[in-house]
Amino acid sequence: MLVLARRTGESIVIGNDIEVLVIEVKGEHVKLGISAPKSVPVNRKEVYLAVQQENQAAAAASPEQLARIKETLKHHR
Repeated sequence: MLVLARRTGESIVIGNDIEVLVIEVKGEHVKLGISAPKSVPVNRKEVYLAVQQENQAAAAASPEQLARIKETLKHHR
């Protein structure tokens, strides 16, 4: 892991097209501004982990659950 020190108004660049700017530091809180292409998802880690967990749960659906989902989708077309 690379560890960098930055002050308010300073930034780091990741690759050629992602910039992380330190907006504000207040006590233990840091506000960051992130500029990235729309094709690059940017999420807080807890949101990312929750989405991953939901995706894993959906992928583990039983055949009965999948059949119910297919049936529901047929009626909504």
